[in-house]
Amino acid sequence: MSKTETDAGQDQEDLGAAGSQLSTAPPEEALSGMPALGVVGWIRWFWRQLTSMRVALLLLLLLSLAAIPGSLIPQTGADVNKVDAFKDMHKSLAPVYDKLGLFHVYSSVWFSAIYILLFISLIGCIVPRTWQFVGQLRGRPPGAPKRLTRLPAYTTWRTTAEPEEVRAAALALLRKRRFRAHTEGDAVAAEKGYARELGNLVFHVALIVLLISFAWGQMYKSDGTKLMVEGDGFSNALPMYDDFKSGSLFQPDELVPFSFDLKKFTGTYEVSGPNRGTPRTYQAKIDYSVGADGARKTTTIKVNEPLHIGDSKVYLVSHGYAPVVTVRDGKGKIVYKDAVPLLPLDGNVTSNGVVKVMDGYTNPQGKTEQLGFQAFFVPTFDPKAGTMLSQFPALVNPLLAVNAYHGDLGVDAGIPQSVYQLDKTHMKAFKDDKGQLLKKLLKPGDTLTLPNGAGSITFEKDVKQWAGFEIVQEPGSAWALAGALAAIFGLAASLFIQRRRVWVRAVRGADGVTVVEMAGLGRSESAKLPEELGDLAGILYDQAPGTPDPDDDSSTSPDPHVVPAEGAEK
Repeated sequence: MSKTETDAGQDQEDLGAAGSQLSTAPPEEALSGMPALGVVGWIRWFWRQLTSMRVALLLLLLLSLAAIPGSLIPQTGADVNKVDAFKDMHKSLAPVYDKLGLFHVYSSVWFSAIYILLFISLIGCIVPRTWQFVGQLRGRPPGAPKRLTRLPAYTTWRTTAEPEEVRAAALALLRKRRFRAHTEGDAVAAEKGYARELGNLVFHVALIVLLISFAWGQMYKSDGTKLMVEGDGFSNALPMYDDFKSGSLFQPDELVPFSFDLKKFTGTYEVSGPNRGTPRTYQAKIDYSVGADGARKTTTIKVNEPLHIGDSKVYLVSHGYAPVVTVRDGKGKIVYKDAVPLLPLDGNVTSNGVVKVMDGYTNPQGKTEQLGFQAFFVPTFDPKAGTMLSQFPALVNPLLAVNAYHGDLGVDAGIPQSVYQLDKTHMKAFKDDKGQLLKKLLKPGDTLTLPNGAGSITFEKDVKQWAGFEIVQEPGSAWALAGALAAIFGLAASLFIQRRRVWVRAVRGADGVTVVEMAGLGRSESAKLPEELGDLAGILYDQAPGTPDPDDDSSTSPDPHVVPAEGAEK
């Protein structure tokens, strides 16, 4: 082997030592030429692959892709009725989806496997990197390579200053620029940009926090809805909800103890222009208390401005009208009087629903019966429109259309039924004088009289409003938010901060003049490294001015400038 080849090999070995530990990534081990792996070797190799950064990123991508079906296909944990409807519409596709677990993606075996593997991969990646990074923080930057000309950024000049003076000035300058610097032999070694690796570790720790928060929230979350008419009260207990779903490990006694009363709902709308009817404000004024003996407080809940009580959030999600109706029997006795919430059908709050009189009614023959009324309500009726649809969402000209039935509502059969639908299986319609279905348009204060002394129904002048609330309890949401923010800042630090090293060597030449060499090395190629090294060299040059080379006839001292060193990649 020639001397040139030997020197080149020595240079590469020297440069490799100087550039080592610029990251906390474990070194790649080549398997070529190695003996066959045994069981332990294959386990170690599999663990190395699982805890590598590329596998962690691949698992993260797979987890993102695996979550797509959960947002496109109805999930049993969110809405069982939608799942049943999907199965009815797709007879051939539904069994395949069911076997693949696509109706419960987030609790399926394959999603859990990806989730757990990603969790293990991140932990196995972070722990050794953390210990290595701590070791780097406790250690010192490595000494200067023998040949600084091999480094990507390099400059040199001659000066009459003493080597010790140059090294002292370089050490003070680098420390002032927040480099970790020390003198080793005839050179000053400095390093900067540790926040890059710190950001990388923070990013991966934040991903673990997000995974734990997601799992915690899915297992212990609760989500319920409640429709409340003005004047109604609510206590945060399971029987009070209209609809309720929760995580697999949630217990009813974990509900945050509070209660509130809906005092008034206010909705305002654009009255003219192209946006006529568009909501301007939706807000609900409530009185609430926390705990059994908490003091009553008044607040206003608005859209996207929920009420926070402990881990619970109370959202305002919907609203509508609840006309007050009074039902009397043939003797004038009031058998029903209440505000009846009706469900909106369009943006102008055209609504429908039913009135069910289940107890206390006796027909003219003295037989106990039940009454049912179908109700159709418009808050703003315009006879010129030629249609029974509301023309504006506010109460301008309210009108209530009703028709009546009598018989058995089916509520005593033990089969659940919607309070907004009327089961007519065992009901008979009241007929008018012409034998047609009895129906009438009622203005506030009007009454529909049932035939043959069967009673009446009155649309009272009082029309209340109702508000729909969603009460959500997510114990891991704060940690998830913190993890997301930490992941963003950590990723930004790992992308935009460059870890780099600078060496300054000052030695006395054969002619007695000090030779100063400066070189820099970064973890990745960047144009900023030569710029930074040039800036440092310019400041140090002012403290140790250059002197002409012996064969240079010019009397002007050259300004240092950084150039790619011989053999370095451009």
